Amino acid sequence: MPKMKTHSGAKKRFRKTGSGKLMREQRNKRHLLEHKSSKRKRKLSLDQPVDRANQKEVKKLLGI
Repeated sequence: MPKMKTHSGAKKRFRKTGSGKLMREQRNKRHLLEHKSSKRKRKLSLDQPVDRANQKEVKKLLGI
């Protein structure tokens, strides 16, 4: 069997921490930022863990 390739879209969106958690970025920080408050933009910059319901699929895409 050939090696399994990492899904190129998933590798740009998810990362695995040292402790093994899967992290993702939050939505709403791409455009239309002028009217959003600094506090809101700052909170959106923080990464969030991937939901347990989606972890199996994300691990499969990343080849973990």
